[in-house]
Amino acid sequence: MPDTSNLSTDSLKAGALGLTKRLVKAGFEAYWVGGCVRDARLGQAPSDYDIATDAMPDEIERLFHKTIPVGKQFGVMMVLEDGHEYQVATFRAEGGYTDGRRPGSVRFTNAREDALRRDFTINGLFYDPLADELHDWVGGEADLENRRIRTIGDPAERFGEDRLRLLRAVRFAAQLGFEIEPGTFAAVQQNAAAIREVSAERIRDELLKLFRPSHAARGLDLLHESRLLPEVLPELAATIGCEQLPEYHPEGDVFTHIRLMLSHLPADAGTTLIWSVLMHDIAKPATFTLEGEGRIRFLGHEKVGATMALEIMNRLRFPKAESAVVKTCVRHHMQLKDAQQMRPATLRKLFLRPTFPVELALHRLDSLASSGKLGNFEFLEAKLGEFRDQPELQKPLVDGADLIALGQAQGPGLGELLGDIRNRQLAGELTTREQALAWARDVLG
Repeated sequence: MPDTSNLSTDSLKAGALGLTKRLVKAGFEAYWVGGCVRDARLGQAPSDYDIATDAMPDEIERLFHKTIPVGKQFGVMMVLEDGHEYQVATFRAEGGYTDGRRPGSVRFTNAREDALRRDFTINGLFYDPLADELHDWVGGEADLENRRIRTIGDPAERFGEDRLRLLRAVRFAAQLGFEIEPGTFAAVQQNAAAIREVSAERIRDELLKLFRPSHAARGLDLLHESRLLPEVLPELAATIGCEQLPEYHPEGDVFTHIRLMLSHLPADAGTTLIWSVLMHDIAKPATFTLEGEGRIRFLGHEKVGATMALEIMNRLRFPKAESAVVKTCVRHHMQLKDAQQMRPATLRKLFLRPTFPVELALHRLDSLASSGKLGNFEFLEAKLGEFRDQPELQKPLVDGADLIALGQAQGPGLGELLGDIRNRQLAGELTTREQALAWARDVLG
């Protein structure tokens, strides 16, 4: 089978080249800019292409059949071509920023000035794909070679224009494996509190990119070192220095435990697993008690943590479905440690929870970052495999209508009887519909 991802990447690049040719043929300048140039110079396939041009928004509309004026007043148009979206923007310089996000005014200008208004040098490179020429007015190529994140111009000024750049500096450093230039990093630390002025949705989107499997642990480190952590996730910052019993957690405090879990994330880890890792011990600082002989306890931290996790994810405007999964995983994350002592029916109830695959993955990471022993996880995985091979257990043998037909009145008693039958089914005591109905007849007399 052909590699469809490569086909899509090739199609995306071909579309960008076609748009550029059309602009140049019409008498305009046109360059690839930003992340696509950066990624290509790093040997990575760009996931999107942005084009900068001296064509005005009205001229872009006339030149291309399908456009969306996403920010026409700022010279930003979206062009739709062969199933792909391309941002085509007019060269611009920006006036003063009044809201920490958008310029108060723009004026259309030339390519060099457009480059100088951008955030980081590695995002300020302009590439002419027709002439195969790189235009570097900001020192971006040297910073790519030196694996360095540096603002264009004065860091405090750049961060004052858009406060989200504080978090973006950290995200790019983690994602690319770069270091943040000392002056830029100092400015992040000094201005960290300003991130509070950014909308929750924009912060959430950056955090989603920051906490990805390949670089999540370093992302957490940089959030801490940059002083951004207490501003965006103060509950997580509170885990720093929160001690745990060495016999259960030889790795150290709660923060270190969470960091280690992030370092073990599988490559295909999704949002709900990653955020369950971040949130699962979030209530330990709040439930910390020190009992006789220095014994540390966190009574009910999973219950308190479930409430806190939901509050945090609601604050960051996560979709309700994702928040609900994380809440459930946090609430039950202590349950699986006793799996080998559970009755078959109890285990099978766990397997039926829609969130169980995420809970099991969370349990594995929790074990790896503490004892390092996976015996319990392997037991659960084996039992889950056995359960999946028993289709007769997947659906209840009878329903409410069946029991009403046998004479059971509607009400609490109906639910209790259904639950009893289901438990016996999961325990292997009732294996057919006929057996379940016969048992119910005996109970009802």
